[in-house]
Amino acid sequence: MTDHRQDSSLDLVEVHRVWGPAEMEVIKTLLNNYEIPCMTRGQVPQSILPLTTDGMGEIKILVQKKDAELAKKLIEEALKKNRS
Repeated sequence: MTDHRQDSSLDLVEVHRVWGPAEMEVIKTLLNNYEIPCMTRGQVPQSILPLTTDGMGEIKILVQKKDAELAKKLIEEALKKNRS
């Protein structure tokens, strides 16, 4: 699902991928509530192309390497709750 590539310039690790700004904001809020700063990276700004076509709408959630394990756990738990 996620390849966990590392951004060596800021020591960032990808912890999750989403397909739209609404889901991105939910995850950012979740992480911020646990004082885990995060960044997002997408191929196309959502304001220009708010559609998900052929992976172009994909948004990566990045956190510092030291926070990655907790961030992944929190996201996974939140997704499980949402599905049930």
